[in-house]
Amino acid sequence: MASPVDGNLTFEEAVSTALSGTGLKFSPSAGGVIVSKRSENDGDEGGIVVTGSRIRGAPVTSVQLTYGREEMRNAGQASAADVIRAIPQNFSGGQNPGVGANVTGGKSVDMGGGSSINLRGLGSDATLTLLDGRRLSFDAAIQSVDVSAIPFGAIERLDVVPDGSSALFGSDAVAGVANIILRRNFDGLETTVRIGSSTDGGNFQQQYGATLGQVWSSGSAMISAEYGSNSGIWSSQRTYLQSRSPGLEVYPALRHHNAAITVRQELAPGLTFDLDGIYNKRRREQTMPLNAAGNLSVSRYDLLQKTEFWAVAPSLRLELPADWEISLAGSYGWNKVYYEGTFTYGTVASSAGYGFYRNETGNIELSGNGKIVELPAGAVKIALGGGFRQDKFLRNTFRGLTEHVDETRDSYYAFGELSVPVIAPDQQSALGKSLDLSLAARYEHYSSVGSVTTPKLGLIYAPLSDVTLKASWGKSFRAPTFYEQYMPMPGYLYNATTYGGTSGTVIYVVGGNPDLKPERSTNWSATLALHPAALDGAELEVSYFNIRYRNRIVTPMAYPRQALTNPAYADYVTLNPDEATQSSVIDRMVTFTNYSSGAYDPANVVAIIDNSNINAGRQNIYGIDVLGRYAFDLADGRVSAAINGSYLHSEQQNQAGQAFTQLAGTLFNPPHFRGRGELGWAKGGVTLTAAVNYIGSVEDRRTATPAKVASMVPVDFTIRYRIGEERGLLAGIDVIFSLQNAFNDKPDTIATSAYTDTPYDSTNYSPFGRVVSLSVTKKW
Repeated sequence: MASPVDGNLTFEEAVSTALSGTGLKFSPSAGGVIVSKRSENDGDEGGIVVTGSRIRGAPVTSVQLTYGREEMRNAGQASAADVIRAIPQNFSGGQNPGVGANVTGGKSVDMGGGSSINLRGLGSDATLTLLDGRRLSFDAAIQSVDVSAIPFGAIERLDVVPDGSSALFGSDAVAGVANIILRRNFDGLETTVRIGSSTDGGNFQQQYGATLGQVWSSGSAMISAEYGSNSGIWSSQRTYLQSRSPGLEVYPALRHHNAAITVRQELAPGLTFDLDGIYNKRRREQTMPLNAAGNLSVSRYDLLQKTEFWAVAPSLRLELPADWEISLAGSYGWNKVYYEGTFTYGTVASSAGYGFYRNETGNIELSGNGKIVELPAGAVKIALGGGFRQDKFLRNTFRGLTEHVDETRDSYYAFGELSVPVIAPDQQSALGKSLDLSLAARYEHYSSVGSVTTPKLGLIYAPLSDVTLKASWGKSFRAPTFYEQYMPMPGYLYNATTYGGTSGTVIYVVGGNPDLKPERSTNWSATLALHPAALDGAELEVSYFNIRYRNRIVTPMAYPRQALTNPAYADYVTLNPDEATQSSVIDRMVTFTNYSSGAYDPANVVAIIDNSNINAGRQNIYGIDVLGRYAFDLADGRVSAAINGSYLHSEQQNQAGQAFTQLAGTLFNPPHFRGRGELGWAKGGVTLTAAVNYIGSVEDRRTATPAKVASMVPVDFTIRYRIGEERGLLAGIDVIFSLQNAFNDKPDTIATSAYTDTPYDSTNYSPFGRVVSLSVTKKW
């Protein structure tokens, strides 16, 4: 039975008080709450209640975005990749399908067809992605995590905290952290079939899934499997591309098999065993022309990439007196991406090279959290823990000459978090309704890049029942990727005039740097949250965020052709090197290609130019997030509205003394503004949802006269109809008809210099056009 409630409380405070001690939980939904049996998802992923804290029941001082399973389905989304593409704080550059070959920067690639989260556009490697609070192995080269590897039938919700979180979770959480929560306590069999296609042609989608769950008195188990595929999109299928990039497949053909399993068993009173497992096998194929006419029968390049990935995460959780909980958790993940290319000229085919990337991640952690003292405002809670992680990276490339990298990195860490209630609502304090403080810190030592300590402070203050103020400050870091440290060093011999010289030749080298140190950031945010009691179901949050990112790993010369003339580059140029110095550099090269007008002669080399990776960059990022939702009853139905808008400013300096370059609002970088608004109506088994997505414009600054690339405004409509369990043979059927980008908005085209270039900004805008889909789910 729920406890009686008496006092001047907010709606959420009243519900929380009423449910205290009942074993029930509540979650916000359409301006109200859903009350249910406490799901073992909530707070039991190794002691993490919500993604923004390591303490059960602790309030979160940062903005938190939560996308529940029903919310995703109401929006017509059918995969984690669909969900992240619609989040305004996320950027589709990075490791994501469809990123074109002409995208600059090196961290926006489509290797293997995986989909990664890239908050604030800081890179897929600067957003930490977890599965039930556990780390997964990286995908390919750039330290990203593929969220599309998880079958949609296994996903309960996605939590995103777009704020630096290294004090809680360690490396990579500079822009924030995302946590995918798997379904538990699911009982029965659920099958799904989904068919969809772009109305302009291509992108024919098939998805088939089944989820089986069983709940018993002391535990539960679930297994989910999925097959999915989409055909490629060719330039000939898009009117705006036909004459620009003939013969080019602008979006790859993808095919995947996914599976996930969860097991929970109470071994003894208060002692619970958990197990998560996922498996993914994916195939990516794409074709590019090798002639300007785009005639594939004359010449073409075919690329095949195959990915295999699996992860397993067991844990033991022990409940102790005084509301303490101890957890011993481990995880191991393995990911391999194989690739091969084929050149075909007429009927003659030859290998363009092949190879693979393999990543492994193993982690073990002991942690505990609970109360340490009771204050008048409530219990002071603490979380403590420590662990060990090992990452392995193997890269083999065969292109006439074998390129091999095999490296291992160990890290040890310890963390602590403290939550202190200062004022509670029932105290009726003259200083305000409530005040909570938090403090977290983490120490991490790496075998190859040194030690890092990251703190985080947080505050939540409610001066009035209708107003809450949040603030957080902290430091975060990202360890260099193996590829950044150990990528093979190619070398080139050029005429000195190429780099501003007058005579002779120069040796130019690029590549990894084993001595790289972690990138570091200082993050702070301030949030004003309004939840007026007079307007039941209404919430509005306005948040300012600021990130100062330093020691960024960059190639120091933004304009290498100025190497011999720009004084800012002098530290990276060795003038008149002797033969021994040249030999030591050449010995480290994986290849040495002569692009000069003559043979290599040590006596003729006037300079060595080293543009290898260094810790020198700085990036300043700030902006505003606006989140709002409101729900009310109308005509026997429920109307809901939600908005999520994000304004972003970012600029980068490659090294001290150089000018800052604007990133946000420019080609192949996030636009200044992205937003999504949803309007829904539900009655009985019918739900109607309309969504407007705004993807702002960017400027193409590759030439002296910048060109504007227009914004896109895709509008989506979804109709969902659920049949109740009393309807006989049709019982448990859930039908979703979705029209994505209903008005067929198209991306603006951009200038290209090669026939393999994608003639639009493939990091921001999609070639899908209007997509029609039908999904039928049956619970047996």
